[in-house]
Amino acid sequence: MAQTLDHGGVDTAAASQARSTRGRASKPTLPPEARRLVPVESQETRPKTPSSPVGMSPDIDEFLADIRSEKRLSVNTLVAYGNDLRQFRGYLDRQGIKDWDTDAATVLNFVAWLKDQAYAPASLARKLAATRTFFAFLVRRGTLRSDPAARIGTPRVGPFTPRTLTTEEIHRLLLAPTGRHTVEALRDQAMFELLASTGMRVSEVVSLDVGDIDVASGTVKCMGSGGRARTLPIDARVLAPLQTYLQRGRLLLAREPGSSALFLNHRGDRLTRQGFWLVLKGYAKDAGIAGTLTPHTLRHSFAAQLIGGGALLREVQQRLGHASISTTQMYRQNPPATTLPGAPGGHLTIVR
Repeated sequence: MAQTLDHGGVDTAAASQARSTRGRASKPTLPPEARRLVPVESQETRPKTPSSPVGMSPDIDEFLADIRSEKRLSVNTLVAYGNDLRQFRGYLDRQGIKDWDTDAATVLNFVAWLKDQAYAPASLARKLAATRTFFAFLVRRGTLRSDPAARIGTPRVGPFTPRTLTTEEIHRLLLAPTGRHTVEALRDQAMFELLASTGMRVSEVVSLDVGDIDVASGTVKCMGSGGRARTLPIDARVLAPLQTYLQRGRLLLAREPGSSALFLNHRGDRLTRQGFWLVLKGYAKDAGIAGTLTPHTLRHSFAAQLIGGGALLREVQQRLGHASISTTQMYRQNPPATTLPGAPGGHLTIVR
């Protein structure tokens, strides 16, 4: 049986040189998942440029440990900041700058280089934010006497308009796994149906345990960002592929009888976010969906369809698990191309 593998502006007068004093504090320990260099932006969402040397530095690890404890950031945010700073470190290395003793002009040149690589404005803003926070940390602990990024403004980021799929595109994507007669296809159909009909984040989907699915009540309990749990309804149509996967697919994928993870990879381990991404890419190609399709596209599509169907904004916020309703507001700017049938407050239904 075949298996599917996981797998701004600046005051120019601010360009003063800083001196490095290199006093080391004790090195806190980061969790393993935050120390890994995990790609946050896939190669499909950023330009194809030659990979740069990975800038390794204990300063970065110490900074990540510091903000993790002080700001209580999520692992995903820590990974993103780590990647951004290692990219900056690699840039400095290529400029012949062997420590953090640099100036505002160098930081601005780094931002200009990022723009040349055609990074999205939101990505530019995050990378510069990571760099500014990092330099402030180095000054605070005495490694640098002055902050080269202190007077560099934040790039302006326009309103985010999420990409959504049409009804036909969602239909093709949900049908795609049925063309593969593999145990993984049973899993994939259940995952896609669940994601498309609940609007869960991909991190929430892959974190599900078997016990989080209540077939009798037709609900799923998921743990969102900030440790906020919510219970979501599952459409009766989605329960069928879920039960098929539980009764057939998962039993064949499981290597350890005591495993609680709902969605497993070919090794019998919990499927990862990166593994889900790779699986989705393959099916997007099979379904003939042009452009970049990310797991979050399905979440955006779910929200846009609810808004288009007349659901109240507060309800959509609750279904998505947004801490602030202002986050949910963006879906009003992006109505769906085709509204999926179904009652505004009910389950999202896709006609076969």
